[in-house]
Amino acid sequence: MRMSSSVLTAVAWPYANGPRHIGHVSGFGVPSDVFSRYQRMIGSRVLMVSGTDEHGTPILVQADAEGIAPMDLADRYNRVIVDDLQGLGLSYDLFTRTTTRNHYAVVQELFRTLHKNGYLVPKTTTGAISPSTGRTLPDRFVEGTCPICGYDGARGDQCDNCGNQLDPADLINPRSKINGETPKFVESEHWFLDLPALADSLGDWLKGRTGWRPNVLRFSLNLIDDMRPRAMSRDIDWGIPIPLEGWQDRRDKKLYVWFDAVIGYLSASMEWAARTGDPEAWREWWTDPNAVSNYFMGKDNITFHSQIWPSELLGYRGEGANGGEPGPLGALNLPTEVVSSEFLTMSGSKFSTSRGTVIYVRDFLREFGPDALRYFISVAGPETQDTDFTWEEFVRRTNFELANEWGNLVNRSVSMAFKNFGAIPRPGTVTDADAELLRTAHAAFDTVGADLARSRFRSAASEAMRVVSAANKYISDTEPWKLAKDPAQADRLATVLHTSLQVVSDANALLTPFLPHSAQSVHELLGGSGVWAAQPEVREVDDLVSPSLPEGPVGAGLPAEGRSYPVLMGDYAAEQAAWRRTEVQPGTPLSKPAPLFRKLAPELGETGPEWAPVDK
Repeated sequence: MRMSSSVLTAVAWPYANGPRHIGHVSGFGVPSDVFSRYQRMIGSRVLMVSGTDEHGTPILVQADAEGIAPMDLADRYNRVIVDDLQGLGLSYDLFTRTTTRNHYAVVQELFRTLHKNGYLVPKTTTGAISPSTGRTLPDRFVEGTCPICGYDGARGDQCDNCGNQLDPADLINPRSKINGETPKFVESEHWFLDLPALADSLGDWLKGRTGWRPNVLRFSLNLIDDMRPRAMSRDIDWGIPIPLEGWQDRRDKKLYVWFDAVIGYLSASMEWAARTGDPEAWREWWTDPNAVSNYFMGKDNITFHSQIWPSELLGYRGEGANGGEPGPLGALNLPTEVVSSEFLTMSGSKFSTSRGTVIYVRDFLREFGPDALRYFISVAGPETQDTDFTWEEFVRRTNFELANEWGNLVNRSVSMAFKNFGAIPRPGTVTDADAELLRTAHAAFDTVGADLARSRFRSAASEAMRVVSAANKYISDTEPWKLAKDPAQADRLATVLHTSLQVVSDANALLTPFLPHSAQSVHELLGGSGVWAAQPEVREVDDLVSPSLPEGPVGAGLPAEGRSYPVLMGDYAAEQAAWRRTEVQPGTPLSKPAPLFRKLAPELGETGPEWAPVDK
């Protein structure tokens, strides 16, 4: 176990245009929470932040279609997503949103310093416009054939097939994803991030990364070969004003949604600090060089987290070819690691609301609860390669691993101890078999912990379940039900059941990051009281601006002062969960347990539920 440290868990910001589906949370949600819960259990000071991403053309398009204001749409889905993530048990220290005055002010501070340091430069460019609406089409809303590799599904910002950065005008036979029409390309002046001036610094930083998932590092290093200036503003009336004289009061020019979204990690940290009574506390994770930061997302967001965001930070620090000085917030830390997952698919297709390839988190939670989904994503999710979700595999994992293995171990261990002793029994002489199982369980804290520290969730979950399997075999071999029939074997029975309950306690700790809801139940079944694994809470808060900022938000179209909105926060410091063996205490009263996980009907694997049937 290592020394306590400050760990920032920066979680990709879900877009506020609808409920979350399980493909979303397999990339940004569950992995980041498993990591954060483990880090808290080993004593790290964790700050886990994110929020809803609420700017950009897709919000405008959807709001127009529904005949409502963009902020009304963002308000609606912000609440829906907050509820989804709270139900899943994602332990955010702060889950906020990008339409806060605080976020606007932080984004504008970074823009001003990047501009002052010479890394934001004006440039006339060609942009895509929808002929039918006159509205700018975001890069990602233009598709066509890649001019480099010939891939037909390339987007206007990059080709997912060859990984090259693109501009919409580069595409062959471009078309709008909104309505299929051919875009009109017009000239417009915008502010560009001078990536070529930051390329050497970015390259040196990337080459110094060790321990990253190979696919992430390989993709990121390939970006260095084609570093071109990239537009950080858009012809749009929904977004953060450009904080420069002559620009800030324009309603037709706003900052690019991806420029502001990645800054959300910083703005959320500053908002959290202000809300918890120590406005400067965010610096522990952002300006202390000993702090570490892990960023969690799906693979389609790698470029923004290993290229755009680090470049913004380097420019803010004044560490590119154009020189400069750090801004008023100081020399901000670059990411320690970018943890990207691949895609969770259905029948080989990426989850997509527009194509109807979707299973919503809220529907899943209502029928199966959070831990079964968390476990499936952890042990069978898209950690290093695209993974196909099937109801058959979900049923198999739930029934054979959660119910038959883990749930059965807990149930029969507690049931037999309750029936024969009414409490945790005091052990007698320990045999080699007892000692071997106890050693196996104790050693797993090191092996599982090493995997979780490196975000190897599949391996970690499998190793934890190996302890469960060993304990089940131990019970089958020692046959405590037979020992219970022989009064002369009372001491042996007590030893076997004490050993079983100790390993149940150990395995519960090992599984807590994956299964926090059922971990609380097991804690109570073993006679524990109080909070073992804390859960996030929905809190209604009023908007604020961090006192750390030199200036407040400026420009046309700012969020109104005094708004309230829901956030996720939690009292995680008070939880008892710890990454070590907690000795079970003889004499602790027990009660008859209820099943930890219910078994699912095998037919569900063939048909799926009514709300997400298997397509035959």
